[in-house]
Amino acid sequence: MVGPGRPQFVLFGSSIVQQSFIDGGWGAILADLYDRKADIFLRGYSGWNSRRAVQVMHQVFPRDADIQPSLVIVYFGGNDAMHPHPSGLGAHVPLREYIENMKKIYLHLKSLSEKTRIIFLTSPPLNVAMIREHFGTAHDNQIRTNESCGVYADALVDFCQQSNIKVINLWKAIQQREDWATACLTDGIHFSREGSEIVVKEILKVIKEAGWEPSLYWTTMPNEFAEDSPYYMVRSDGKTTFNVSNGISRWKIKWMGNGIKSKL
Repeated sequence: MVGPGRPQFVLFGSSIVQQSFIDGGWGAILADLYDRKADIFLRGYSGWNSRRAVQVMHQVFPRDADIQPSLVIVYFGGNDAMHPHPSGLGAHVPLREYIENMKKIYLHLKSLSEKTRIIFLTSPPLNVAMIREHFGTAHDNQIRTNESCGVYADALVDFCQQSNIKVINLWKAIQQREDWATACLTDGIHFSREGSEIVVKEILKVIKEAGWEPSLYWTTMPNEFAEDSPYYMVRSDGKTTFNVSNGISRWKIKWMGNGIKSKL
């Protein structure tokens, strides 16, 4: 553990999370926005479903850890929503069990700390034709459909709303863009840069409007080592230095509050 201690944000999920740190990925964008403010931890496991997550959640999030996360963003559902394989193996999890698993994950995360905040992400939409183009026949006996992802997304939203859990309906948010099927996905399943930007906008909107204390919104969190120093660049007056700690990089300006418009 390096110091000083920053708030920890954990991204927990399947390949949507594992691949979120690619160039332009939603995890990478969050890590950039929260530099000097919070550490973003990636706990993404390609191919996993909610059943596998429940098996290991105590190892990923031990209750006796010295430091507990300030925020956990959880994504499972796309693999659960796959149709059953004839062998009985595979990623499919029946809808009722999926919701029970997500409830177990939530209750465990909630038990970590009074200050641990939680956001659930639903399954995003799929482009079945693009899946076929990229993966060939690999999914023929483990069918993915956009309709089934929508059913699992709606069920998770219903559960979260009844339980007062923050949730983002990615299935609906992504499809608000007219050309989502080609612009927002790289292989029919995973996000392109455009798709990732929608995810980030939705996450930032939830964080900003949550009213959590302390706030976890990126522009309101303090920068690490933000005090003045004589070792910064010298101003034109030749007597003072320019403290850049609180400066906003040009590429971050579009993520400022007024520029964030939810797709929902």
